[in-house]
Amino acid sequence: MKTRTVTVSLDEREDARPIAKLVQVASQYDSTVYIDCDSKHVNAKSIMGMMTLALKNGDDVNVVTEGSDEEDAVNTIEKYLTGAAV
Repeated sequence: MKTRTVTVSLDEREDARPIAKLVQVASQYDSTVYIDCDSKHVNAKSIMGMMTLALKNGDDVNVVTEGSDEEDAVNTIEKYLTGAAV
């Protein structure tokens, strides 16, 4: 299991698109991927779950991955959440 704390820096101009893209990024991995924010533990592959987090820039979240490609998953999701090209 890999856990990494990330400060969110997404493009806010596009409403729900950044979250939809995050779900697509998470879904390409075999590993389980969860985002922890405040007291919520949400499956990052679930669009409805991710929408409940209402992430905004400056939020600190924990990205939790577990599985055969967990290292790649946590690295890619960190890049996405911090605004780096994926």
